[in-house]
Amino acid sequence: MDWSAAIETNREALRRILTTLVAMAGLRSRFASQAQDCPASGTTTGAEGRDAAAGSGDPAEVCSEGRPTLPRHLHRAVLRLLRPAEAAARRLIIVMARDLPHPALQAQGPSLEGRPQAATPASPKARRAARRATLPLFDPPPRWRGPRRPVAAGVPRISFPGDGASAPLAPRQPPMPDDPIDATRLALRLRAVAAALDDLPAHASRFARWRARRDAALKDQAQREPPARRGVTRRVWPLRPGRPPGWRREGRHAHPVHDVLNIVHDLAFWAMERTDTS
Repeated sequence: MDWSAAIETNREALRRILTTLVAMAGLRSRFASQAQDCPASGTTTGAEGRDAAAGSGDPAEVCSEGRPTLPRHLHRAVLRLLRPAEAAARRLIIVMARDLPHPALQAQGPSLEGRPQAATPASPKARRAARRATLPLFDPPPRWRGPRRPVAAGVPRISFPGDGASAPLAPRQPPMPDDPIDATRLALRLRAVAAALDDLPAHASRFARWRARRDAALKDQAQREPPARRGVTRRVWPLRPGRPPGWRREGRHAHPVHDVLNIVHDLAFWAMERTDTS
C-alpha cells in the first residue's frame, strides 16, 4: 500500500474541508489572532443576545469585549463538522507515525511532588504562546449515558413579614437560534487542526514520543512484583473504543468529512496494529 499517497490525499481533503468551515463561520484572520489574546468565557443568552445578533448580517462582526461570537445555530453547525475533522486529523498523525523509530527517552525526573511549579509568564506574548491550542493526540472518552441532571424550574422567593407583595419574576427566555455564542475556543480548535495538517511530521514525532513512554511504562510495570499501584490512570490506546468522535451513518445528512474519517479510521487501526508492541 502507498501510505504516502493515502496520507497526502486525505490531508488535502481535510484542508479543503477546514477552509470551508472557516469561511462558513466567518472567522477571518483578525479573529483568529484575537482568539489568542482573549480567554474563553461563558455564553450569552436572552433578549440582549438576540438583539445583538440581529444587528449585523455577518456573524463574525458580532463581538463581545473583543471576542468573536457566532449565532447559536451557526456555532453548532460548525462544531458538528469540526469534531470529525479533528478525529480525522488525529488519525492521520497516527498513520504518519507508523514507521517512526522509538526516540531515546530522557531519564525520569523527580516526582510531581518535588517539582517546582511553573511560573506564569509575565509578558502578553509569552501568555499567548502558553495558551496556544494544540491538537490532542487522544480521542476524548465516550460519554456514558447516566441520569439526567436536574434542571432548576424555579427561583427563590424571599418575603418579609407585613409585606404581602411579591417581587415579579422575570420570564425565563429559552435559548434561541440567534443567541450569540463565544467562538474563541472554536477559533482555537480550528487553528489547532490547521497547524496539525500543516506540520504532520512534527505531530507524528509527538505521537512517537508518547508511544515510547507508554511502552517503557508497560515494560516497567510488568517487571514489578507485585505491580505497584500509584492511583494514576494512563492511556495505553489513543483511539476511542467503538465509533470515532463525530461519526455519522451514511445518508442524506452525511458530509465529505465523514467519508474522510471512515477512511483514515481504518488506516489508523491498521497502522496501530502493525506498530503496537504492548
